[in-house]
Amino acid sequence: MKSRCWDRAARFAAALAISAGLAVTLMAGGQQNQTPSAQPASGGRAPRNAAEYDEMFHKIKNWGRWGPTDQHGAANLITDAKRKQAVGLVKLGTSVSLSHNYLKDKAPDNPSPFEHVMNRGLQSDTYRVSYHGYAHSHMDGLCHMLYQDKTYNGYPRAEALTENGCTKLGIENLKNGVLTRGILIDIPRLKGVPYLEPSTPVYSEDIEAWEEKAGVKVGPGDAVFLYTGRWARREKLGPWELMRNAAGFHASVAPLVRARDVAFIGSDAVLDVYPELVQDANGRDQANAFHILMIAALGVDIFDNLDLEALAETAARLNRWEFMLTVAPLAVAGGTGSPANPIATF
Repeated sequence: MKSRCWDRAARFAAALAISAGLAVTLMAGGQQNQTPSAQPASGGRAPRNAAEYDEMFHKIKNWGRWGPTDQHGAANLITDAKRKQAVGLVKLGTSVSLSHNYLKDKAPDNPSPFEHVMNRGLQSDTYRVSYHGYAHSHMDGLCHMLYQDKTYNGYPRAEALTENGCTKLGIENLKNGVLTRGILIDIPRLKGVPYLEPSTPVYSEDIEAWEEKAGVKVGPGDAVFLYTGRWARREKLGPWELMRNAAGFHASVAPLVRARDVAFIGSDAVLDVYPELVQDANGRDQANAFHILMIAALGVDIFDNLDLEALAETAARLNRWEFMLTVAPLAVAGGTGSPANPIATF
């Protein structure tokens, strides 16, 4: 199979045609901000509005599936047999980090930089990070998103969230770690471009086309990772505001995630396409539409802002798109998530 390095030039050439309709504004420091001339069409597919979104949420939700007091959500799908299957994927022993180095400089996609302070004597240091957002590699816990003031499994806000942390669904419920099969979905490779342009939606048919091309199929207990090329684009063109424009999953993908019984899901950006292409009850763009369906409806923990560049390169070189995934979040009682360094092992 041709290496990713070999075909990168051809993919950059293909990207030029896609970029033709974009207006480019030069920013200070050589950064560039690209704004689409028109929002990509959602193909008229549901959910398009608040009513269709609500219908989908209640149709796919996993509430009560693992009991009325469940704290683990779709992580329940990772059985001992699933872990043994994942371990069996290790043939070479090659490991690849899925974390980006934490960003210490303020940027349009990093309004809250990672703080690293060396202490007296320079033999110890202090870290401080507000990790949720659009820059730092992290996991979202199941108390991080609500829908109609309820978390996954129907816990009311007042019962689940307090000023001292989450009393339900905190990240400490994953302190034993995650070990399962990971699958990379490389949509730029599928489309023959170096990266997806901001606001590009990824649909179920894209996932299915990639499965056919890669010869792998998403199944129960898997962790699915969407490669958009966010960091490759950032390196070439500079940072931009992902909360306004980001490539990612359209909300219509949620039923496929439920049907395949995915346990974890993540991407190198913020997972959702922005704009979301779903209107809320006030006619505005529905914030966190895919996040809410994953976390609050399905109980699927999310990985945001991963760096999947090395993973994509390794997978292409080996022509293997499945691997053993391991990650151990910080055991913070009541935490809404955790900084994370997932590891893929081939």
